[in-house]
Amino acid sequence: MLSPTSLARTAALLADPTRAAFCLALIDGRAWTAGELARHAGVAPSTASEHLARLLEGGLVTLERQGRHRYVRLAGPAAATLVEELATFAPEAGTGAGIGARAGGTDSGRPRSLRDAGRRRAEARARTCYDHLAGRLGVAIADAAQDRGLIDRRGGLALTEPGRDWLRRLGAVIPPDGRKSTRPLLRDCLDYSERRPHLAGAVGAALCRRSFELGWVERIGSGRAVRVTAAGAAALDDQLGLTEHTLAVPAAA
Repeated sequence: MLSPTSLARTAALLADPTRAAFCLALIDGRAWTAGELARHAGVAPSTASEHLARLLEGGLVTLERQGRHRYVRLAGPAAATLVEELATFAPEAGTGAGIGARAGGTDSGRPRSLRDAGRRRAEARARTCYDHLAGRLGVAIADAAQDRGLIDRRGGLALTEPGRDWLRRLGAVIPPDGRKSTRPLLRDCLDYSERRPHLAGAVGAALCRRSFELGWVERIGSGRAVRVTAAGAAALDDQLGLTEHTLAVPAAA
């Protein structure tokens, strides 16, 4: 049984703004170097190394070596889920200006510049949450999937047979029935900016991966924000009935 001390020790890993900034940056699912994370959080390389050592020891991140370079990643979907769901408890999270919007190493909930404000708006519209789609786009996809019977929430969130057929037609690969996996096939992930669930798990990851492969979405710069392409807008309308108007209006409005 988990002891209170162990739980407190894990929680303390994210109690520091620099370590929180690192984890929020890594939630884009990509590998970062220690230098990139240091610049992102606005700290010295030596300070970054100390914080990364603590995250590594605590099991929240892993190191990958390629030649002389070392890259840092979140330890896996469970670590990403922990970070993203903790972000929903930030005081300003309902406005999109909480911990999830403060990945730049500052305690201020206000945008620091027009560029920062633009980044936050872009992430609220559409972004990656580790390896699945989030923001207004992710929530809209989850709603449309339920409306069209691709997922079913009666008795717990589940992928339906029409949903499996739809993913198969798209070429989105998911584990077959009966295969043992430590990762759930499908689960809700509470979106910090929309305050409503988007789809995670193996299904969410497969759909996100296929959306990039088909050119439906593309990354904006080096952050978590993504944009829906012209081809993606047409496909989302055809496949899920998602119009530009649907994706442009905040669900909270």
